[in-house]
Amino acid sequence: MLIDQWQYELTIWIWSALACCAFILLMFVRAPYGRHERPGWGAKIPARSGWIIMESPSIIVITVFFGIAVSQWNYIDPIGVIFYVIWIAHYIHRTIIWPFRARIKGKSMPISIALFALLFNGVNSWINAEWIFSLHYPYPISWLYSPQFITGLVLYIIGMGINISSDNRLFELRNHGDKDYKIPRGGLFEWVSCPNYFGEILEWLGWAIATWSLAGLSFALWVIANLAPRARSNHQWYKENFSDYPKSRKKLIPGIW
Repeated sequence: MLIDQWQYELTIWIWSALACCAFILLMFVRAPYGRHERPGWGAKIPARSGWIIMESPSIIVITVFFGIAVSQWNYIDPIGVIFYVIWIAHYIHRTIIWPFRARIKGKSMPISIALFALLFNGVNSWINAEWIFSLHYPYPISWLYSPQFITGLVLYIIGMGINISSDNRLFELRNHGDKDYKIPRGGLFEWVSCPNYFGEILEWLGWAIATWSLAGLSFALWVIANLAPRARSNHQWYKENFSDYPKSRKKLIPGIW
C-alpha cells in the first residue's frame, strides 16, 4: 500500500466531497467539449488524441496494480480477475474503440479539460486499484456467491450493454460522413435524451455494489456528478436546436428525470 489506511480512507472522503462540488459546478457551467465546445478555455488539442491520452491511465494504473498483486501473492484471485476484466473491458472501449468510431476527426478539446480528465482518471484508478489489489486482495472465494457481487455484476453488464448500444445508435446517425447533429431514435432514446449516460451510471453503480467498497462508491458519485449535469445540458441543447424534439423524453432516467 502506498499510504497508510487512514490516509487512504481520508483521501476517498475528500475525493467524494469534490465530486459533490463538481456536480454543483457543472449544473451551472457546461463543460466545453463536444456540442458544447466554445472559445475562452485556452489552447486546444485534437479531440481524438485528447480522449486517448486522458483515458489511458485507467488502463495503465489498474494493470500495474493487478500485476503487482499477482506477483506478491503468487496467486491469481478469480474475483480480482473478474474485476480487472470488467474494468478493462470498459476502458478499452472508451480509450481505443470509441475515439475511432466517434465522428470527432477535425474536432478539438481544450487542453485544460484533457488535463483535468487525465488527473481524474489517474487518481480514480489508483483509489479503486488500491482497494481491490492491495487492501482486499485476495477476495474470499465465497464473494462469487454473495448477493452484492451477483447484483452488482448483473447491473454492470446491463449498464454496459445500454451504454454501447446507445453509442452505436449515435454513430449510425453519421455513418455516411454527415457532420450535422440529428435527433437520435430507437432504443432508450425514445425515453431519454442520454441513454448512453444512463447506461454508464448503471455500470459504475454496479461496480460499487459488486466491490462493496468506498472506492467504488466514490467513483459512482463522480460519474453521476459528471454525467447528470451533462445530460441536462444535452437535453436543453436538443430542445433549443430541434423544434420537433419529442416533448415526452426525459433527460437521463426513463420516466423520472
